[in-house]
Amino acid sequence: MYSTLFKSTTIPVLQQAIAFNQARHVVLAGNIANMDTPGYLVRDLSVEDFQHQLKEMIERRHSPQESVSAAVVRNSLAGTTGGNKAEEVREPKTILHHDKSNVGVEYQVTEMVKNQMQHNMALTIMNNQLRLLETAISERL
Repeated sequence: MYSTLFKSTTIPVLQQAIAFNQARHVVLAGNIANMDTPGYLVRDLSVEDFQHQLKEMIERRHSPQESVSAAVVRNSLAGTTGGNKAEEVREPKTILHHDKSNVGVEYQVTEMVKNQMQHNMALTIMNNQLRLLETAISERL
């Protein structure tokens, strides 16, 4: 009963967004930590790939033919969030330094702040969803 109730909300989608933001935060922090490492190349998780996979998952979820469980949601995005497959950024938006490193601290911090804001927004929405469910279950509407 409760699993059906959770599936009808955006909680599974928000859970995946939060997991992705947490994994990306670790990668971005690693870029900053290795800023002075000679030859270090910036790594990142592909936001575009994650958004594409999330869109496909949402479309499958709303199709009448297929019911998507939380396990299917986790499996569909496991390549992005579960494996932490950070790749070198193909065209970094920073300059290439004389030691072949390409970490731009300003850009990395900006990306971390944007990532943190997305994480906080997803947590806030999830918290509101859970409060609504709690209210509905306790019949205080």
